[in-house]
Amino acid sequence: MMQKTLLSSLLFCMLSFNSLAQTRIAVLDFELKDLTLAPGVPAELQRTASIKPLLEQELARAGYVVVAIPGQAQQAANSGVGYLFDHADAAAQLGKHYHADYILVGRLHKPSFLFAYLMGRLIKVADGKLIGDYISESKGPNASLTIKAVESLTTKIDHDLDRRYSPPPPAKLVH
Repeated sequence: MMQKTLLSSLLFCMLSFNSLAQTRIAVLDFELKDLTLAPGVPAELQRTASIKPLLEQELARAGYVVVAIPGQAQQAANSGVGYLFDHADAAAQLGKHYHADYILVGRLHKPSFLFAYLMGRLIKVADGKLIGDYISESKGPNASLTIKAVESLTTKIDHDLDRRYSPPPPAKLVH
């Protein structure tokens, strides 16, 4: 009987440790770097704003704990456009304040009307080290293509972390 109780206690501790050990990721709002002749059009601003919630959704679906960082805190930590993207140490400090294990700083880089790149930098909060520098291409402004680029970005992030993400199967087109 004592062995059974000891085994049950050990199993409970292992399960409790696993739930406590879940990877916590904060995703910052993506910035738009639009190099086209008509920068900052409302549709591009809307697409850029959609990336963070889509990425958080995919990371949560993969089992990561998504840590919320208020937009005002991000703005306060950002000394200018691209600052957090270029300064892993400052991004890590922000993530540390919200008890994240990792923080992802992102940018939608649009060099052309035909395509854009979702760029993300994953930083380990504990030491401020860059874990991964990711790029996923999105051809055209179509929302479904942006979703596919986010899924690709999630796959790349997960590859460097826990390797548990499987993107959803491609949608079937109905004619």
